[in-house]
This record gives sequence, C-alpha cells and structure tokens, in this order.
Amino acid sequence: MHNYIKFSIALLVVVFLFSFDKKDENITLKNDTNIVLTDTLTWSLLGKIDYLKKPDKVYGEIMFPVINPKLKSLQGKQVTISGFIIPIDNKNYAISKNVFAACFFCGKSGPETLMGIKFKGELPKLKTDQFVTLKGTFRYNDSDVEDWIYHIENTVITAGN
Repeated sequence: MHNYIKFSIALLVVVFLFSFDKKDENITLKNDTNIVLTDTLTWSLLGKIDYLKKPDKVYGEIMFPVINPKLKSLQGKQVTISGFIIPIDNKNYAISKNVFAACFFCGKSGPETLMGIKFKGELPKLKTDQFVTLKGTFRYNDSDVEDWIYHIENTVITAGN
C-alpha cells in the first residue's frame, strides 16, 4: 500500500511537470476586411460636454457647446464608434447612443448623443435602430448652431451591415 502511494505521487509530479511543456505554435490570421475594432471614441467621452450662453445673430442668446480637451485632441483623427442608426432624411443618417424611441429628437437625451455621418463612397442602405460600428474622421462643431456638435466623416461601416 505504501508503494502505491509513492507511485501515485510520482505519477502526479511527472504529469504536472510535463503539462507546462512549451509548445511553439504559429498562428496565421487570414486577411479580413471586416475586422471589428474596439471603439476609440465612446459615448461617455462625448457626453463630457459643457455649454456656455453666448449671443447669436439669428437666435439671440443661446447655449454653445464647450468641447473638452480630450475631444479637441481627436479633431481630424481616425476614430471608431458603435451606436444605432437614426435616419434624418432619405440621404442623411446619424449615429446615436440610443435607439430612435429614446433619441435626442424625442427629448430623452441631449445633442451630444448624436453624430452626423458622411459616408465614404456610395450611401449604404441602413435601417432605423440598426446597430453598427463606424470608422471615420472625427470632427466637432462648437460654433454653428444649425449643425451637429459631432461628426464622423469619410465613414465606413466595420460591423453591423
């Protein structure tokens, strides 16, 4: 019986030592054009915005956005963001943090929860509330009250199409 225990312990030690054998594995990734990237721009960051009351020639005194320094540093740079498609008209879309029923137009959130989209190339056919991931050039607007605060331009859909 005593030898049986010694043999069992020795066997466990050998199995344990060989379980950490280093294996050289080469991983080959196939080239795929529909790679989903991690969002580099988040709705949380876009929501960190202040407003400053200033005079406007047309509307009198209104609230203008004050863009935070982190977003200012992204101006003109490639970003990736995910959200819900909101059709504006038959030629324009926006991407939203929320679905259409809870979007900015319905009074459930602010203008910082939407981004205007300008697609690269042909306009894709998209559905309301379709969840997509977009990659494009970020642009903010802090002076034109009749335009979106945030834009994504030269945009391509990387997921959700």
